[in-house]
Amino acid sequence: MIRLDSISKRHGHQILFVEASAALQKGEKIGLVGPNGAGKTTLFRMIKGEDVPDEGQVSVDRGIRIGYFSQDVGEMAGRSVLAETMDGAGAVSEAAAHLKELEAALADPDRADELDTLVERYGEAQARFEELGGYALEARAREVLAGLGFASEVVEGNVGALSGGWKMRVALARILLMAPDAMLLDEPSNHLDIESLIWLEGFLAGFEGALLMTSHDRAFMNRVVNKIIEIDGGELTSYSGDYEFYARQRELNDRHMQAQFERQQAMLAKEIRFIERFKARASHAAQVQSRVKKLEKIDRVEPPRRRQTVAFDFPPAPRSGDDVVVLRNVAKRYGHRVLYADFDFRIRRRERWCVMGVNGAGKSTLLKLVAGAIQPDSGDVAVGGSVKLGYFAQHAMELLDGDRTVFESLEDSFPRAGQGSLRALAGCFGFSGDDVEKRCRVLSGGEKARLVMARMLFDPPNFLVLDEPTNHLDMATKEMLVAALAQYEGAMLFVSHDRHFLAALSNRVLEVTSSGLHDYAGGYTEYVARTGQEAPGLRS
Repeated sequence: MIRLDSISKRHGHQILFVEASAALQKGEKIGLVGPNGAGKTTLFRMIKGEDVPDEGQVSVDRGIRIGYFSQDVGEMAGRSVLAETMDGAGAVSEAAAHLKELEAALADPDRADELDTLVERYGEAQARFEELGGYALEARAREVLAGLGFASEVVEGNVGALSGGWKMRVALARILLMAPDAMLLDEPSNHLDIESLIWLEGFLAGFEGALLMTSHDRAFMNRVVNKIIEIDGGELTSYSGDYEFYARQRELNDRHMQAQFERQQAMLAKEIRFIERFKARASHAAQVQSRVKKLEKIDRVEPPRRRQTVAFDFPPAPRSGDDVVVLRNVAKRYGHRVLYADFDFRIRRRERWCVMGVNGAGKSTLLKLVAGAIQPDSGDVAVGGSVKLGYFAQHAMELLDGDRTVFESLEDSFPRAGQGSLRALAGCFGFSGDDVEKRCRVLSGGEKARLVMARMLFDPPNFLVLDEPTNHLDMATKEMLVAALAQYEGAMLFVSHDRHFLAALSNRVLEVTSSGLHDYAGGYTEYVARTGQEAPGLRS
């Protein structure tokens, strides 16, 4: 369906692709992986014809319809969520628009003399609309929007009133409703809760066309794709299997390449020592020349490319008391909506609570109550003795001073720290070289999240309250964060839609539902085993 033949592409001094080739066939579901800036979005744009390779060719079979979801959703306003979604349905939405034009023409008295022709055209258009499944379009659109988490009242509301994250969901719904021959999805898992992620996994599993997607959600990638294409050093390399298979195979390949490289280096060193030792002796001249020629003809083995890896070790946090925070008879409501009433909750030292619940259940509200960002309507929130609290919230990224650089922002937070330790901290969170001189206003969402996290974790608290800490983070940074927090000895209370993060770090679960609050001993993995579902919203 789609082929990339020996493509080369560079942006300025950065080389993205060098004679790289790959193909996407019907029925394949491919995960596109590679470090930030490797060229994943450029590859999507070239397939869509929005960009062209410097050399080589991108070929798309005639008649193939491509749906492309990107993080840049553009302006949305003036229509309902439902109408905006249906407008993206491709040929069927065009047929619907044509029907409306003909209906208007039939009702126009000035065109009465064209009535017979218009009626004939209307009949043809109606048949075409029915053939394309147009009469089921609205029901399908509502089903897709419900799967992506839209309440029925929101579906009828103005799309312009939605937040950026919900507009992303509308843009994704448009592509899913379109049902193209090939879908290009750039980070579709961003901004989705677990329930919507699981629904999307099922939808994509049943999609019969070709799929090429990127995602920073490891579990999502594993469940959807059956092949991986890696962009690395300008090359495209294919691996049959899911992300876990790719990661294992890549590690094995790297070990094999490293062993080959080391064996060859040892052999070369031995030959060079012989040449150096005997090059001045006439009796060994023939042997020396033979070995020199041998070295000239050898195909040199390259060492495996070293991926930039980040690692962060927590300095030991001060020990807190056994009771980290205690909530007694807490009540909280917004308008007529009661989130908590007579709520008792206790977090003890070394407990790691993940909070589960559908959108609007009150997960973030609970974290704000515990962190002191908001006050309960009644009841008491008591933080224990010797507790040093660190709170990561999405709005914290908006509070960064846009005029300060990354390094200046770290200096402002830790004026007594040495430049070396601050640069090491920045490097751990993905800011190396000139990146530390970027001004905060130009940082991406992921970069802002990493900077806020770096400032929070450098002087470690003994109680972490984390609201969606993995949003915007790439897979490498997530892995670093999971590895670091696995060694953390303090208490945690967190919300996340990343199932790998939940399973790796939680040892208690608090489920917030309309029927009440339920706590589970054991972490997220045990919660799934006991309830039979991965999220509260999936249970009837």
